[in-house]
Amino acid sequence: QVQLVESGGGLVHAGGSLRLSCAASRTFDSDDMVLWFRQAPGKERESVAAITWSGTTHYEDYVKGRFTISRSIEKNTAYLLMNSLRPEDTAVYYCAAEMKDPGDDPTKKSDYLGQGTQVTVLS
Repeated sequence: QVQLVESGGGLVHAGGSLRLSCAASRTFDSDDMVLWFRQAPGKERESVAAITWSGTTHYEDYVKGRFTISRSIEKNTAYLLMNSLRPEDTAVYYCAAEMKDPGDDPTKKSDYLGQGTQVTVLS
């Protein structure tokens, strides 16, 4: 079982920045993926950004140019740097990982979820 531990949330004013971290309890494989998503009260969950451990990234339109997803291979940690934050970015942010199971079968993967971290942006 893999644990994902998130950190870095907090309260900032509009225009401010925060960096979220998602640390895994074991090493990622190159085909593994980390996804950041968020959920605000009364709203649907929405994806934010994703990164494969080989380095390919994807961003949703509403965060492009403001958020940057990255990873540290050495630290088994994914990051979400959030700049130019807006009040509408207020939500609980979660990281999720799709990771290859131990063994020789590359198609066997499992999904893991972090505990979530609150991000509040004041206007």
